[in-house]
Amino acid sequence: MNVKGIHHVTAMTGDAAANFQFYTEVLGMRLVKKTVNQDDTTAYHLFYGDEKGNPGTELTFFDFPGVGPNVLGVGSISGTSLRVANDDALSYWVERFKEHGVKYSPVEYFAGRKVVFFEDPEGQQLAIVSDENNTGVKGGTPWEKSPVPVSYGITGLGPVLLTVRKPESTLAALRLLGFTEKERIPALTKGQEDIIVMQVGEGGSGAEVQVEPRSDLPVTSQGSGGVHHVAFRIEDKEELLAWVEILNKAGLPNSGFVERFYFRSLYFREPNGILFELATDGPGFATDEPLETLGESLSLPPFLENQRASIEANLKSLHTKR
Repeated sequence: MNVKGIHHVTAMTGDAAANFQFYTEVLGMRLVKKTVNQDDTTAYHLFYGDEKGNPGTELTFFDFPGVGPNVLGVGSISGTSLRVANDDALSYWVERFKEHGVKYSPVEYFAGRKVVFFEDPEGQQLAIVSDENNTGVKGGTPWEKSPVPVSYGITGLGPVLLTVRKPESTLAALRLLGFTEKERIPALTKGQEDIIVMQVGEGGSGAEVQVEPRSDLPVTSQGSGGVHHVAFRIEDKEELLAWVEILNKAGLPNSGFVERFYFRSLYFREPNGILFELATDGPGFATDEPLETLGESLSLPPFLENQRASIEANLKSLHTKR
């Protein structure tokens, strides 16, 4: 019964083509799966990750054309970070952001590591974090065919930032999952309470959640450039079913077991309204297409395959062949 760390983060975009261009051509991540939102098959679900889309490396997007922009507020996953090997890689990324006109801030020190904060074209709040002194959960392996050199490539997901009105209830939910407090650091916003840094499993940047109390913000309104949910890693289906029982005993309403084919899931909202997911490490993204051509064509799980014609008819064409 061990939560290992962060499995994936799922955000929202209003423009799948522009999203694909930015995350593959600018950030150099690999599109490892082009599929659909299984709860709304009119929307793409795009998975970006390392060479194989290993658990802990996946930043994913639901495509909702025409959706309004995200509004920063409490009850949100307000920051997502991406790991790189060392401090030298940050210098590379600063120059790359300049070259591609990406909005970013200079290298700074935050929560025990060097970081470059930046935004994607829809305003999603992101960061590149250095693993120079990182111990704990290991990162993945950048794809060798990426436009970004492997030595500077993104190795996975780093800490996520949760912005909440009442931190204690969020902390209680994280403790239920096995997180413990690592430290408290000064607030990013003057006049606000310290940020509580929580970690789980082996620790390290791939197993860290930062809880930011804010009394000066409204409740978030999700949209393009916002984050839908964060998923945490567990081993297998047996552990997932055990977690269903734990959440039920804790009185936390949840989805129960959900078959996603590429992994198995369980969803629940912590008391401040942020959607958490528990997701298994397998079976993985090479289950239904060769590793060499991951993400190049539309993949559907077996239970949606008989709907392929109608699903494809409702999707805007998205060219992802290399």
